Amino acid sequence: MTISGLLKQSEGKTLEFKRDVSSPRNILKTVVAFANTAGGVLLIGVDNKTRKPVGIADPLEEEERLCNLIADAVMPRLVPNVEITTVEGKTLLLVEVFLSSLRPHWLKSEGPEKGVYVRLGSTNRQADRELIAELRRSVEGVSFDEMPMPDLSIDDLDLDAAQRAFFGERELNEQALLTLKLLVRDQGKTVPSKGGMLLFGHNRTFHFPDCWVQCGRFIGTDKARIFDHIEIDEPLPQSVDSIMLFLKKHAMRGADFSEVRRRDVWSIPLEPLREAVINALVHADWSQRGGPVRVAFFDDRIEVENPGILPPGITVEDMKQGVSKIRNPVIARVFRELRLIEQWGSGVPRIFRETKESGFPEPSIVELGLRVRFIFPLAKKIVVEEQLEFQTGSPTQSPTQSTDPVIRLLSALVDGPLSSGELRKRLNLKHRPTFRENYLHPALEKGYIEMTIPEKPSSRLQKYRLTEKGKRAIRKGEVE
Repeated sequence: MTISGLLKQSEGKTLEFKRDVSSPRNILKTVVAFANTAGGVLLIGVDNKTRKPVGIADPLEEEERLCNLIADAVMPRLVPNVEITTVEGKTLLLVEVFLSSLRPHWLKSEGPEKGVYVRLGSTNRQADRELIAELRRSVEGVSFDEMPMPDLSIDDLDLDAAQRAFFGERELNEQALLTLKLLVRDQGKTVPSKGGMLLFGHNRTFHFPDCWVQCGRFIGTDKARIFDHIEIDEPLPQSVDSIMLFLKKHAMRGADFSEVRRRDVWSIPLEPLREAVINALVHADWSQRGGPVRVAFFDDRIEVENPGILPPGITVEDMKQGVSKIRNPVIARVFRELRLIEQWGSGVPRIFRETKESGFPEPSIVELGLRVRFIFPLAKKIVVEEQLEFQTGSPTQSPTQSTDPVIRLLSALVDGPLSSGELRKRLNLKHRPTFRENYLHPALEKGYIEMTIPEKPSSRLQKYRLTEKGKRAIRKGEVE
């Protein structure tokens, strides 16, 4: 791109303007962050607020000074392309930094633990220990989820959960587990991979405390007051349906239930949101500490965010064009075999295409706080404050109904009738007596659901569907 073209752009992940070299530390941080993240261009001699060229007084001297600064202050050694250029009669320094194969680079004065910086939007962010390790792995071609967990054994995998997920797809014998890299060979032993434990591990959150999903419905357009929330601690593939059930439940408030199953009347973009949820689970940097995958439903938008910045070399614009680097190949392969992913790199372009085709505002993608966030503006506000009459306690509390087993069962039937086994699978309930006593029988007795074959209660073809009373209960978010 020409210099004139760069001056028309705003500062971002791969572009920064500096008026002069009077603050060399900030320039060095930018150079290091570019080299560690996705490369970039630094233009010196430009007002960073107006993007107008102001020029530099002695370009040859400043060029030499800058090159010496970078050579002396950055480790491992970094040699960017520095050029003198002229635009609108003003002389500028152009510093072009490429994504480095020697990353992570750091400022020598701060050391390899505190002097590593990455680029987030138009700012430079100090990398923590986990992110530094991720930068090293990205150069070495090692994926976090392929790494072995040598202190564990095959018994630490929930093979029943894995087999349920793959039911009808393949039989999960030991060889299949090795092929999927849920198990790996390590020092003569067969042990779970980190991906295997993230997907189907017993005590998964003991080993990975942030491997869960937090869903919240907030009152208004900020997080000051929460109306409803759930914490999903299920195998990652199963989490997709649970997240979507939560979103559907809150999208249905005030909707005409007889119309709700028609795609064109949903007040949220269901398919694009599903793609974003899958993207968050598959591409999260699960080595990071500090927060799970989060899904936040506001009156005017829905946000889906995951821990971890974009992989080195990838920008938001690259993602929109279908460029993809698979951070977690073990998780990604399992999701693809389960038909949750159609084709590598197609998810993000499909999000934007289907959102537009459905008539919703265009979503956006931002990096902030070492996290990636998809933001879906709603075509029309869904105001939750009108529903507070059935909430107990103060407005900042979650309604007790959010964990009500009957409401959970009713929400599982939104898309149509299900059998008892399908309902238990949807609700992640293994214990049949618990399902019958706390979920199924109360819903039947109170008239919220009915049998599809009432004359044959024990039929193997029996399914359950919502009654009008059940539909009203979902719209209100409470049961009697």
